[in-house]
Amino acid sequence: MQERIAVFEQMLADDPTNTMVMFGLAKEYEKAGEHQRVIDMLNAYLDKADDEGNAYGTLAQAYLATGQRDKAVETYQKGIEVAMAHGHPSMANEYKMTLDIDLSD
Repeated sequence: MQERIAVFEQMLADDPTNTMVMFGLAKEYEKAGEHQRVIDMLNAYLDKADDEGNAYGTLAQAYLATGQRDKAVETYQKGIEVAMAHGHPSMANEYKMTLDIDLSD
C-alpha cells in the first residue's frame, strides 16, 4: 500500500494540479487509515475540482474518524447539494440517510 501511495505522491509532485491524481491519492490514504492526510488532500482537491459528490462522503468519513463531527455534518450537507446539482439523487439520499440516522442530534 505504501508503494501505491509513493507512486501517487510522485505523480502529484510531477503535476500538482492533477485533480485525478489528488483524488486517487486521497483514496489510497483512506485505505491506509491516514485520516488527516485524507482531509488535507480532499480539501485541496475540492479547491480545484468540480466534484460531483463522491469526495464529500469520503471527506465526511475522515472528519468522523478524527472526531470532527460538526465538520462531517457540514461536509455531508455540502455533498447533498453538490450531488443533487450534478444529477446524483441516490448519492444525495445516501448522505441524507447518514445524517438522519447516524448523525442526528
